[in-house]
Amino acid sequence: MATLVLPPLEAGRVYRTRDFEPWSANPPRYVKQLVAKGQLVQLARGLFTSPKRSKFGVVPPGDDALMRAFLDDSPFVFTGPERWNALGLGATAVFTMPLVYNTKRSGFVEFGPRRFELRRVAFPTPAPREWFVVDLLENADRAGTSRTELGSALTRAMAHESFDRETLRAMAQRYGTKSTRDVVYAALKARAD
Repeated sequence: MATLVLPPLEAGRVYRTRDFEPWSANPPRYVKQLVAKGQLVQLARGLFTSPKRSKFGVVPPGDDALMRAFLDDSPFVFTGPERWNALGLGATAVFTMPLVYNTKRSGFVEFGPRRFELRRVAFPTPAPREWFVVDLLENADRAGTSRTELGSALTRAMAHESFDRETLRAMAQRYGTKSTRDVVYAALKARAD
C-alpha cells in the first residue's frame, strides 16, 4: 500500500478539492484519504479545512476564509445587523445568519452548523461606511426600523459630520433606490441649511 504524501497544509485555511491537484491525479480520492487521516475536515461538498486547534479544541475557519474559498475569490462584502447597528443610526437588528453580497450567487448556504444568506447584488469594493448607510436604508424593514426614523437619525448624524457628504451622495446615487436617495438627499439638504 502506497504511503500517503501529505501536502503542506495551513491550519485554519479553507481548501477546495481542486487545490490538491498538484499532489494527486485523483484529488477527490486524495482528499477523502486526508479526511480519513484527520488532516482535513469537510465543511461542504468540495470544501474542506485543515483543522486549527486551540486549548479548547478545534477552531472553525473564519467567515471571511469560508466565503473567499466558497466564492472562489470573487468579490463579496459582509453586511447586515453587525454593520448597520455600528453606524449609530438607531438600528438594533439581529439576524441568525450573516448576510453576504457577492457577484456569483443568491440563496442560503450551510457549512456544518453555520448558515449564510447570499445575495447577488451590486456593491463597492472596498465598501465605505456611507455605503452601509445606503444599504441600511434599503433594508430598513429587515433592520426593525423605518426609513422615516433612519432619515431623522441620519439628519442628526450629518449635523455632527458623522459621514462624508460627497461619499454618501455618491453611494446613494449609485446604489440606492429613489426612496433611499430621497431620504439621503433630505438629510444632506437639512445639514446644508
